[in-house]
Amino acid sequence: MKTLLQPINDLLYLLYPHLCLACGKNAPPHNKDICTECEATLPLSHFHKEKENPFTEKFWGRVDLQTGTSMYLFTKQSRVAHLIHNFKYKGKKEIGISLGRRYGYTLKRESHFEGIDCIVPVPLHWRKQRMRGFNQSEMFGNGLSESLGVPCIKNGLERLNFTDSQTKKSRLERLKNIDGVFSVKKPKLLEGKHILLVDDVLTTGATLEVCALELLKVKGTKVSMATIATATN
Repeated sequence: MKTLLQPINDLLYLLYPHLCLACGKNAPPHNKDICTECEATLPLSHFHKEKENPFTEKFWGRVDLQTGTSMYLFTKQSRVAHLIHNFKYKGKKEIGISLGRRYGYTLKRESHFEGIDCIVPVPLHWRKQRMRGFNQSEMFGNGLSESLGVPCIKNGLERLNFTDSQTKKSRLERLKNIDGVFSVKKPKLLEGKHILLVDDVLTTGATLEVCALELLKVKGTKVSMATIATATN
């Protein structure tokens, strides 16, 4: 059946080529979403190599964080921005899983990420998740879960209220916008766990901060963080 369908698949590819989700120009290798050029040139953060790094500095004096990291560095109008836009708003949820899987294997080699017990994604409100069709943080968490070999607890946190977009808000405005928004749904499930809190992009850190502080209210918890990217502008 696969052989019989191949000519049709080849024709569809010629008419509607599968282009790289980062640059939108080159065709990626078979079964991949990022072309070879972007694989080699997307700006990796390398934050994972040090327990204290520019990611964790954003939370000094705010959260008792074990460690934190991002896969890429993010600037507006960049290929990383284009990749994340396709992921979040064009329904390309498979790229989040793929990135999580790849980054998980990277984190597995670092001693300061040893002892992670579970992954908790930053939740979306159910209305926004219904509109988008999926939670981007959960997709990234699912990929990390596969390679790290620990569960992704998608309902570890819940979002109680539907809030305005955070995109154009300052850090203070973001904190006010999400004050009291998050809650730990099943604290017994997280007691004594080292939790890897995950999101798509670290900008001001307001959302991750509020989520981490809620998780740290649970008895015996420790929190580390990972995101697909960190904004540098």
